[in-house]
Amino acid sequence: MKVRGDWARALALIVAVVAADQATKAVVEAQVDRGEHVDLVLGFDLVYVKNEGIAFGFLGDGGALVLVVTLVALAAVVAWFLLSPARKGIWVAVGLLVGGALGNLIDRITDDGVTDFIDPPLWPAFNLADVAITAGVLVLIWIAFESERAEAADA
Repeated sequence: MKVRGDWARALALIVAVVAADQATKAVVEAQVDRGEHVDLVLGFDLVYVKNEGIAFGFLGDGGALVLVVTLVALAAVVAWFLLSPARKGIWVAVGLLVGGALGNLIDRITDDGVTDFIDPPLWPAFNLADVAITAGVLVLIWIAFESERAEAADA
């Protein structure tokens, strides 16, 4: 029963991440001209740029390869959830990772590139989907270390 609840929570988080990501991208695309910089706070700018690659523009001319890498990563995350559905907190990692990946995948399919709009100092621009993916990876790492620690304590 708990596993079914975790799937439902993961799905709800996926939907929330995709909705927030797509909504913020739509606002930026409607309000900020491409390449324009709007000063925010602490050196952060609001921009409207297109990223045709994956992280930091890597594989910018990858086209189908970027799509394949994204789909393989999504499949791996879902497979891990299927194999270890009872791991505490796994639904959070899956919800964030899948939601973020789907948010950027929607951009790739509909617009041949991902809209990035948060531009911190000394770092490439990113979006809410990227934040969700990063947070999901951090949660996954935490879960892996916690599982190892719990196994060592049991031994």
